[in-house]
Amino acid sequence: MLIGLTYDAVADWQSEGLDAERLAEFDAEATIAAIAEHLAHRGHTVERIGRARALVARLAQGARWDFVFNICEGLLGPGREALVPALLEAYGVPCTFSDSLTMALCLHKGHAKRVVRDCGVPTADFDVLDRPGAGIALPFPVFAKPVAEGTGKGIGGASLCRTSAELAQTAARLLGRFSQPVLVERYLPGREFTIGVLGSGDAAETIGVMEIVSDATYGFATKKDYAAVRYRLVEDAEGRRAGEVALAAWRALGCRDAGRVDVRSDADARPMFLEVNPLAGLHPVDSDLVILARLAGHDYAWLLDRIVQSTCGRTGLAW
Repeated sequence: MLIGLTYDAVADWQSEGLDAERLAEFDAEATIAAIAEHLAHRGHTVERIGRARALVARLAQGARWDFVFNICEGLLGPGREALVPALLEAYGVPCTFSDSLTMALCLHKGHAKRVVRDCGVPTADFDVLDRPGAGIALPFPVFAKPVAEGTGKGIGGASLCRTSAELAQTAARLLGRFSQPVLVERYLPGREFTIGVLGSGDAAETIGVMEIVSDATYGFATKKDYAAVRYRLVEDAEGRRAGEVALAAWRALGCRDAGRVDVRSDADARPMFLEVNPLAGLHPVDSDLVILARLAGHDYAWLLDRIVQSTCGRTGLAW
């Protein structure tokens, strides 16, 4: 097959003057090369396309592929992860991972929580603030973070707010820094999990449930130093329930092929949906989904194969 590869390379955006935080979700050359080399090793022709701007030009020139392996995060707006899938949908070119609707829905944590809540998936009570002084009908303490960011951006020690004054200060800082609303959730003091999911719809299954243990708030700064975080697969009753919550949320949101669901337990050890990442990082060493698969006994090649098999299975392509 002829497979296109879309990605946001760190080097491409770095040359335009973006700082480290804005570059955080973009792809290292190691990730891009690892995916391209694996697909070529499986006997396919791989064309590196690059970011959305390059894809627009290639489509306009008439280029087409059997499918596109897409890891583009996008740069601007709450629909940025949906841009490449939407372009490919317009031209009838299949791609890996979720469609444009699901990508846009999942990036907005408030909208995603509303959908899963309506589908009966447990999630902490929450509110979305668009101004610092807005009141909330939630008991303190609460946890505040940008409504449409990933990689722990905007999350740190100040995210845990115990008073209205602390929340107003944190909300003002996040609104000014990210120019987007702030998600405020009832604080969940229990264990934190991330669950790897493969497949789509009824065929979706969990790879495993990974507990995240960190002495600091698991946010942007912590994720940059992944070696300082303790990751472990768990199979106890609470962990199994976290996996069930993750799978129910994955299906409710219409996610496809592969990704991660983050879950945290309340004071009564009841796992609650936090958010879903339908476009999880695929760095061959330090991305959470890759770490999780490795802990479950699977190598990087196995993970990529499973992603492509899922894509081909739902699109009728032969892998």
